[in-house]
Amino acid sequence: MGYIPTSKLESISNKSAHHHALANLFHCCVGDILAPIASYGETGLPMMSGDRVWRHCHPIFAVFIGNYPEQALVTCMYYGRCPKCTIAPDELGKYQTFPRRMQSKAIETYLLADDENVHAFHLACHEDHLKPVFWPFWACLPLVDIFISITADILHQMLQGMMKHLIKWLVKIFGSAAIDSRCKAMLPNHKTTLFAKGISTLSRVSGQEHKRMCAILFGLVVDLPLAGGMDSSCLIRAVRVLLDF
Repeated sequence: MGYIPTSKLESISNKSAHHHALANLFHCCVGDILAPIASYGETGLPMMSGDRVWRHCHPIFAVFIGNYPEQALVTCMYYGRCPKCTIAPDELGKYQTFPRRMQSKAIETYLLADDENVHAFHLACHEDHLKPVFWPFWACLPLVDIFISITADILHQMLQGMMKHLIKWLVKIFGSAAIDSRCKAMLPNHKTTLFAKGISTLSRVSGQEHKRMCAILFGLVVDLPLAGGMDSSCLIRAVRVLLDF
């Protein structure tokens, strides 16, 4: 366990330099914390497991768990880009495969930081869409690919991400007035949350509120008519499957 400085480096007035300094400070601190792993990951060391048996173990940095801003910080990505693949920001959400990011290529770029030509280093980082970090903490760790180690943020990227998309989709189809009026018509009860002002205009919704929306969303739209008298069975099936997921 280690503490990382909480200083915001407010004395640096230039916005770009300020962000770069914070990123470098983070990677320097985490590099110091994980320094023992660099050697023990290769040579190993005796460790006692849960069954109280001593074994020769090789600890490695395997998984990073964090929200999206932390993922961007750890992978040295600019905000708005995917920390795992090379998809462009304006193509996020497209249902197709994009090449994954290669740590070996990123390390080749960061090796330029050792040269005296700072401009060439920053230019190379810009071309590869990487932050100009002097030396990421994961560059020297054995058996590590930081872009594979990033895991999905279950709350923000799966639960809340799916719910935001689903609610936006249903509001676009049925209209905010139809959905919100049904929210307002709900009777008080002991098991579901009342959204007295509707759900279409809510902002900064928490994970718990999204879960409460899940409990009523299907009932809000199950028998709403579609424009032109179209059959809504496929739409209702899609909503049910997403809520089940």
